[in-house]
Amino acid sequence: MEIKIVRDTFTKESTIGKLYLDGRYFANTLEDVVRPAGVKVPNKTAIPAGRYHVIWNKSTRFSLKAGHPVFMPLILDIPGFAGVRIHSGNRAADTEGCLLIGYDRHPDAISRSRDAIDALYPLIQGSKTPVWLTIG
Repeated sequence: MEIKIVRDTFTKESTIGKLYLDGRYFANTLEDVVRPAGVKVPNKTAIPAGRYHVIWNKSTRFSLKAGHPVFMPLILDIPGFAGVRIHSGNRAADTEGCLLIGYDRHPDAISRSRDAIDALYPLIQGSKTPVWLTIG
């Protein structure tokens, strides 16, 4: 499975784009601010452009918050980043450095995030091929 993020809206608060699955539009994305190469503000910096392997695994942090095992996508081998996931949320304050998805977009926000996550997670979990994320 190929996931591609095309960023198209850059503000002082967030970065919004479109997520494509195997070449087809799927949802909108919201990330933190894109910063110059080598500049990172913890939990407030967008994932650097690149190609990354995505796996399905248990999130210790989300499991502790929920009180039961929570499995979700983990984006691997991002230089200078760790524990970056794809999860629900609506604003940059919800990202904690991760990638958010939602069906509707607004200035510095997305909505219907839970609906988009509920549709995406089974596709990633059930993928018969390795899952790759490309951010251009």
